Amino acid sequence: MDTKKLEIYDALVAQCPRFARKGKTMPYTSANGYMFSLFNKANEIGIRFSKEVQKKYLEEFNTTLYKSYGAVMQGYILIPERMWHEEGTLVNLLNESYDYVMSLPPK
Repeated sequence: MDTKKLEIYDALVAQCPRFARKGKTMPYTSANGYMFSLFNKANEIGIRFSKEVQKKYLEEFNTTLYKSYGAVMQGYILIPERMWHEEGTLVNLLNESYDYVMSLPPK
């Protein structure tokens, strides 16, 4: 795991007081019984959205669906590395994702 990239993920999550980073070997965030962001072994960040928002961001960010351990993570988009330093944007995306999972029925 690339510690510098993990530090970027941790710094983004740290700016979101409504939730905290979890996981030692697979860093992630979760709320309401749902994971909504993930830092995988390929050192990639994925964030979960509703189907409509996911479709919009796939086009807007010119990115793909997020994969972890070779499997497509339903509802997640890959955050392109070129966006990782757009702190404000990524913090907003994390908060938007948190709001989305909080709108779902609790697991």
